[in-house]
Amino acid sequence: MARRDRRYAYGPYTDGPDPLAPPVDLRAAMDEIGRDVMEGASPRSALQELLRRGMQNRRGLDELTREVWQRRSRLQRENRLDGTLQEVRELLQRALDAERDTLGRQDTDDARFREMQLDALPSDTGGAVRELDSYDWQSSDAREAYEEIRDLLGREMLDQRFAGMKQAMENATPQDVERIREMLDDLNNLLANHAAGQDTGQQFQEFMQKHGEFFPENPRNTEELVDLLAQRAAAAQRMLNSMTPEQRAELMELSQQAFGDPRLAQALAQLDAQLQGMRPGEDWDGQGRFRGDNPLGMGEATRAMEQLGQLDALAEQLSQSYPGARMEDIDLDALGEHLGDQARVDARALADLQRELERQGLFERAPDGSLQLSPKALRRLGEAALRDVVDKIGARRGERETRRSGASAEATGATRPWAFGDTEAWNVPRTLLNAQLRQAAGDSRVLDVTDVEIVETEQRSRAAVALCVDTSWSMVQDGRWVPMKRTALALHQLISTRFRGDDLKLITFGRHARSVELGELVGLEGVWEQGTNLHHALLLAGQHLRRNPDAQPVVLVVTDGEPTAHLEPDGEAVFHWPPSRETLRATVAEVDRLTGLQASFTFFMLGDDPRLAAFIDDVARRCGGRVVAPTLDGLGAEVVSDYLRTRR
Repeated sequence: MARRDRRYAYGPYTDGPDPLAPPVDLRAAMDEIGRDVMEGASPRSALQELLRRGMQNRRGLDELTREVWQRRSRLQRENRLDGTLQEVRELLQRALDAERDTLGRQDTDDARFREMQLDALPSDTGGAVRELDSYDWQSSDAREAYEEIRDLLGREMLDQRFAGMKQAMENATPQDVERIREMLDDLNNLLANHAAGQDTGQQFQEFMQKHGEFFPENPRNTEELVDLLAQRAAAAQRMLNSMTPEQRAELMELSQQAFGDPRLAQALAQLDAQLQGMRPGEDWDGQGRFRGDNPLGMGEATRAMEQLGQLDALAEQLSQSYPGARMEDIDLDALGEHLGDQARVDARALADLQRELERQGLFERAPDGSLQLSPKALRRLGEAALRDVVDKIGARRGERETRRSGASAEATGATRPWAFGDTEAWNVPRTLLNAQLRQAAGDSRVLDVTDVEIVETEQRSRAAVALCVDTSWSMVQDGRWVPMKRTALALHQLISTRFRGDDLKLITFGRHARSVELGELVGLEGVWEQGTNLHHALLLAGQHLRRNPDAQPVVLVVTDGEPTAHLEPDGEAVFHWPPSRETLRATVAEVDRLTGLQASFTFFMLGDDPRLAAFIDDVARRCGGRVVAPTLDGLGAEVVSDYLRTRR
């Protein structure tokens, strides 16, 4: 059998949204939220900003809102609302031209009299159509055109309230028109009873059995029927509000000629009045400005007004600016209808992201009721910050920092997977077993770093670490705020996961100093405050070190300015610029006290202030400490490396 040559072409998925598209990366989302929080945003505003921006090729709320407003603007820019009036005028002119042509061929006094009647018609279209109601047409073409006006008006008025009626009533017979009038009478009676508080369940069922063909939406009860009709009636009223007073008056007069019987207009007016009383919350007073070239009939114009209302509602939902707003509020079906399936997929992905972030407990309520990052979220941010630091350490030195779990490295009998910083001996049997299991699963590599397990050793020594970070305004102003926070995150993550016996204290210092938890530091907002009170920070560091007398004392100071404030004995912070002798004396005295505790000092000097450099050099020589002048990008790597060096 001959073998057929099959050729395949591969390309992007174009039939709607890609079903194999990856879900939103929760870790990447947390990184973005964390970055915004560290820049001073609240967790809730950071989450909202992420939803507005979007991520991973998913449009955010801002982009979707922009497309909604573009769709709304295009709808108004391309269309106008006088299509029915224009069509009536054209039919009227055709009828008059045909009648005059017929009369011109008749040489009788009656023909001249009729011509005078036509010449005396009102100038407005509505008045002319009304006057011709009793006119005895001599031309069959003219009579046909005039009857078409009546049928057109009836179909358009019904199409405003009932979907698809314009097409259904093509070539309507008197019997069809009578069925419509009967349906409207029954409908008004049903709504009147419902508004009076009567139980209309049975009446509704009988109404739908009799007239259900006019309601393809298949409402389940009277309330749903009222909702359906009120939305359309309100859109029809907004359409009238959007017309000029002259157009509105002309159309209202023409409506009396629908199907040649004013009872239809009267029944619809009664229906509108009942609906407005039952649903006053609908937008009955709104309007829109349509300025395009495409004329819309009454039914089409009403649907255009409905679309404007839906687009306005979508814009409000996408803004998420009202109290209690949630992504679940967005009408995905309406969004897909107006912007396409991909917009629906993008909005659903954002809603899933918000739901997953909350489900996984990445946010929690603070005692004051505000939203803050949970410990789980902080751990994730810390992992990301530490990974970044590890990459920078390796790139800078071409090697990895090392450490030992304990001074004597006595084996505990347990093993664990190798991690960054470990120098303990490998457990060879466990390592080879892991490699064999991985190869049996289909991985051909002989040995991988993930196979390595090391001998766990008992830690004999611990450290008490005080990380003092400058939070004066210059740190914010010069772009050092986020690197400082990422440094604290990385160090906290390293100590909490690899040096659990160590005790880390985070201390911020501006005009005053205070001890803070990691979440508080991450969410700390920069404020205008004069003063760099290193003296107060060292006082708090000393308290922490003295509470851990059995631990190795470590003091790490991150600052971009020389001390300009100190604490008086009464607790008042005194600020001086340039630094006063009293401030420098108090700061150096506290350094001496910590040196007496055999504390290891490292000063991380940011910026290129020569006065700061001179002060830090003098203090470092005095206490035997180190001075590091890192770049902002390398601050975290320098702090972590120094901590590891001290621990070794």
